[in-house]
Amino acid sequence: MKIKYVHTNINAFDWQKLSQFYKDVFGCYTVGPMRNLKGEWFEKVTGIKGAAVKGEHIALPGYPEGEGPTLEIFTYEVPVGDCPAHINGYGFAHIAFQVEDVEQTFEKFKAHGGSSNGELVKAYYPSLDQTLTIVYALDPEGNSVEILNWTPGNCE
Repeated sequence: MKIKYVHTNINAFDWQKLSQFYKDVFGCYTVGPMRNLKGEWFEKVTGIKGAAVKGEHIALPGYPEGEGPTLEIFTYEVPVGDCPAHINGYGFAHIAFQVEDVEQTFEKFKAHGGSSNGELVKAYYPSLDQTLTIVYALDPEGNSVEILNWTPGNCE
């Protein structure tokens, strides 16, 4: 049996704003039609009476068009649960993007409503002879996002 990873869901307070954030910062783009899911079948599959959701899928960068996984960003009309887990929480912890320039992407991230979850760090890995540039950040709704790049040699 073949298995293929397809998408990760983020339940957002405002799916349109959060989706636009990922499009603006990381170059994601809409895939397929807007979703407007509701009705008996959706109540059965979610186990939530009166559940209704709107949102869309956005393609993640770095894959040929139509071939990569997506972020499924939804807003439930019947929200259940607490705020998203932080980087050290259980369950979904973060999503990661490898970029050419971590500093530049992080500035763009903050300019579009994101914030810092920690400091931007450069760490040399002698066993790999590479330097990791990394920052953990929070998108506008508090979801953890890792922005990283590996560079050959010691760039600390």
